Amino acid sequence: MKVQPLYDRIMVEVLEAKEKTKGGIVLPDTAQEKPQEAKVIAVGDGKVSDDGKTVPLKVKAGDKVLFGKYSGTEITADDKEYLILKEEDILAIVK
Repeated sequence: MKVQPLYDRIMVEVLEAKEKTKGGIVLPDTAQEKPQEAKVIAVGDGKVSDDGKTVPLKVKAGDKVLFGKYSGTEITADDKEYLILKEEDILAIVK
């Protein structure tokens, strides 16, 4: 199944949470925080402004981004879990 987000929506694949701390302590599943880092899979065409022009998105497919902890809508496509976010839910692009 091919999914193309609309307007200012972005489809991301959430990256796995780290299972170890910097000190080497292994965290059980219940102690791990919800991951906030993802790889952009697909983007919409852009947001339509009040004057009818399409404003392109700042992120593109392949970017690694940080997003709000409880942002987006989870979907399943091709037996994989994805998240659909609005551009305003993206906090930063990781370089």
